[in-house]
Amino acid sequence: MVRWVNLQIGDLLPIPSTPLLAAKLPISNSNPNPSIFPSISSMDSIANRPKRRNRRIEALAIASSDDDSDPPPRRPVQAHLNAVATEDMEDFSRVESESIRASLLQWYDRHHRALPWRTESSKGQRGKKKDGVDERAYAVWVSEVMLQQTRVSVVVEYYNRWMEKWPTIRHLASASQEEVNEMWAGLGYYRRARFLLEGAKAIVKVGEFPRTALALHEVPGIGNYTAGAIASIAFNEVVPVVDGNVVRVISRLKAISANPKRSAAVKGFWKLAGQLVDPSRPGDFNQALMELGATLCSKTSPGCSRCPVSNQCRAFSLSRGSEQVKVTDFPTKVLKAKPRNDFSAVCVVQIVEVSEKEMLSGTDKRNAFLLVKRPEEGLLAGLWEFPSVLLDEELTNVITRRAEMDKYLNKLLNLDVKRDCNVVSREDVGEHVHIFSHIRLRMFVELMILTTKGNLDKLSNNQEECTPQWKYVDENSISSIGLTSGVRKVFNMIKSFKEKQPSQGTRTSRKKIKRLKS
Repeated sequence: MVRWVNLQIGDLLPIPSTPLLAAKLPISNSNPNPSIFPSISSMDSIANRPKRRNRRIEALAIASSDDDSDPPPRRPVQAHLNAVATEDMEDFSRVESESIRASLLQWYDRHHRALPWRTESSKGQRGKKKDGVDERAYAVWVSEVMLQQTRVSVVVEYYNRWMEKWPTIRHLASASQEEVNEMWAGLGYYRRARFLLEGAKAIVKVGEFPRTALALHEVPGIGNYTAGAIASIAFNEVVPVVDGNVVRVISRLKAISANPKRSAAVKGFWKLAGQLVDPSRPGDFNQALMELGATLCSKTSPGCSRCPVSNQCRAFSLSRGSEQVKVTDFPTKVLKAKPRNDFSAVCVVQIVEVSEKEMLSGTDKRNAFLLVKRPEEGLLAGLWEFPSVLLDEELTNVITRRAEMDKYLNKLLNLDVKRDCNVVSREDVGEHVHIFSHIRLRMFVELMILTTKGNLDKLSNNQEECTPQWKYVDENSISSIGLTSGVRKVFNMIKSFKEKQPSQGTRTSRKKIKRLKS
């Protein structure tokens, strides 16, 4: 039988005491924006709250023949980690907060990365002119939105190009969605670009940049994290930020084993982050906390020996006392939902407007590729792509794919491929799998080269000018259009395919001309 023994955390491994600081830093007395961060208790209530006793939790199972009681609900395979960690989110004491602030800011001042959107965010900001502060807030906003789900090394180039084109929020507000999409192409998560433009237009319409997290939260597309980042970094408001890096750092500091995705845990992390924020340098501290999580306190290879707060880190202490506990056990890993499998037929339509004489001589008069605009709502809203049709998995054979594509082109362009065009060639190019955050899209790619019975200008009259849903562009223009990485990969497949088959394309043999006439 199994006998379960309850132990106190401190009975298993000693936790080193936190060193005291000679110099005390001031501490904030209240949460300035409780409505935005409802999980952050005021500092007064935290200070007056009675000290919580350590929670008694289950330890390792010990074999026994005289106990037939039911085991506790946690599984034995997790018992050791549960014995040394806690799902409770114990508050940071005043001494802990002061020690972490001092150590982390000292490290950040010496080792922070030089990034184009960073300046001294909190020193002397209050004395700067309104326009300068607004520009700083705009720069923080753009960088923080770009950095969501994207590596810093990728963002730097995009940020520099963005700020060169739209250096102020008023410049951005005057841009079109098409221009913004083109600038954003390749960064992914394209709704971020849409929200940036909508937010900029809303702020310019009001006439001033919001100064508090509460006010920023009213701007379209700005959530708790972005509001906290802008308010603390640009306007010195003492509010926290919580992203994946912050969750990782705090969960290790406190050895928290709770599921970080659960609502209660999310609120708990916001509360703990609020207790840590430095009242004199909130922006720098928030950046330092995120910097630590992005560099030394990484997911898989934490540099604990160089970490400025390793002495205050409970996960590090536990890992040194037991081979069964690792710093990387925190935060608790949550299985991601399995992406659904989608299937689509993608047809790269190349339209060649040439006369028979020109075709025989190999001279192109006009050569264009058809692009279609996606719906304004949903996945990749408002972006351009090659004609694409979603299919059921059992309908992905070549005959069905081509039949469905012909129907789509007929509906889209009011164009009967067989009646209105000469099909020079139509060949399968291959397959490409593109991974979204929640979708695994398998694309069956084909190249169809057409010559029109008429001209391209006449073909373009089939749609309303005010709401264009498709357009044709030449090959050189495709490189400058804001296309997604998936669409670009498809086009690269087409180019490679055509390079391997020089007889295809616009040079059509006499034999092929004769076949088209028949």
